[in-house]
Amino acid sequence: MEEVPVTGLLYDSEADGPLHSHTLYITSWDGRPVHTHQFKGVTSFDVGHNHRYAGTTEPAPSGIQHRHRYFTFTSFDEGHRHVIRGVTGPAIPLPNGGHYHEFSGVTTVSGAIRHTHRYRGITSR
Repeated sequence: MEEVPVTGLLYDSEADGPLHSHTLYITSWDGRPVHTHQFKGVTSFDVGHNHRYAGTTEPAPSGIQHRHRYFTFTSFDEGHRHVIRGVTGPAIPLPNGGHYHEFSGVTTVSGAIRHTHRYRGITSR
């Protein structure tokens, strides 16, 4: 198995007991800086309602073709919420530099009347 050098910052939650945790912020992957994108939108209208969602993708290396994993919860509407998770499409370059990603999928099943919602959008640039 090949080793990939990763650098980052480790933060201590300063909590005691079972709530003690650490958060790792990765700053480079295999010598390349990493970046994230914001994403947000509104799900499809199903079973008489829709949901809003927003989040930040996981980091991915800059300067090479890549995708980002994403995960968030929808807003709490009609007494429930859904999970949104997936992997973006590949980077789509912009004429003046930078890039964005397309994403789409189906939420988890939830609600008194069990259902899902569709979603799609583009990340921040």
